[in-house]
Amino acid sequence: MHEYSAHADQVYASAQSASASSSVAASWRRCMLMHRLAPEETRLPMRLTQQEFAIAAERSQRLVAEATLELDRLFLAVGKAGCCLLLTDKDGIALERRGAAGDDKEFHALGLWTGSIWTEASIGTNGIGTALADERAVTIFRDQHFFCSNIDLSCTTAPIRDHRGQLVGALDISTCRDDVNDATVAILSQTVRDAALRIELNLFRSAFAGARFIMVPTDTASTSALLAVDRNDLVLGATKAARVALKLDDLRIEAGIPASDVLREQQGEAGADLMEAERAALLRALSRANGNVSQAAGALGMSRSTLHRKMKRLNLH
Repeated sequence: MHEYSAHADQVYASAQSASASSSVAASWRRCMLMHRLAPEETRLPMRLTQQEFAIAAERSQRLVAEATLELDRLFLAVGKAGCCLLLTDKDGIALERRGAAGDDKEFHALGLWTGSIWTEASIGTNGIGTALADERAVTIFRDQHFFCSNIDLSCTTAPIRDHRGQLVGALDISTCRDDVNDATVAILSQTVRDAALRIELNLFRSAFAGARFIMVPTDTASTSALLAVDRNDLVLGATKAARVALKLDDLRIEAGIPASDVLREQQGEAGADLMEAERAALLRALSRANGNVSQAAGALGMSRSTLHRKMKRLNLH
């Protein structure tokens, strides 16, 4: 109990300090000022009724479908190490869970179960709620949690975005093991971010089934910066990373902007490199088709008129 009292005192002191600027302290302040929570409380996350959960699950059918395989893969990697996985929607509702039977009692006692709501308003500072509030990957290690009752828990969470770059859910790994350390949590953090990214790409590809996908060069060499393009070279969609790199939004995409135009707008050497790569790809296709433009266009998955336009832009005769 002394440990709980010390933790509560630390939360109050940090949350009320004007100089505390960490994301954890900011979350603690939100919990106290916005959500009217007290760190010494002992509570479980709020839970949905069976009917409410059915509605939430139906609303997130696509997210669950595209995440299932990644959840299974991730659990194979970390499940035997005493970890629990949760997939939530954007409202922090746990839609899917993976955990070893031997650990179920402990995780259930903490509310790490489907139907629970892991927002900051529900259960204070925690991986899922804080990741959703900040819209970025976070790790909440033991006594960084708001409530004293959660200080034995460590969790690392990555947000998940849909095909329009909008927040749609979160993926979390949690553990109660007392031998977990900073190095272990760092590995789990990278693992959960990678899995969340694969779910995002699954959502993007399924939303634009049949489209061609172009990887956009970025300063960070991110593999998540993708454009979905139709056979006429018009941009159908862009991932969050691509939208940031190319200054794209829904209005520009809906207006029907050619991928070649938006890529040409991108400043720096990366844009020139991409143009050269595109030129080389067209030359290869034309060479294989013995100069037959219709045949080369078919092999590239675009119309004859689109290929002619690209050839003219790239000075290919």
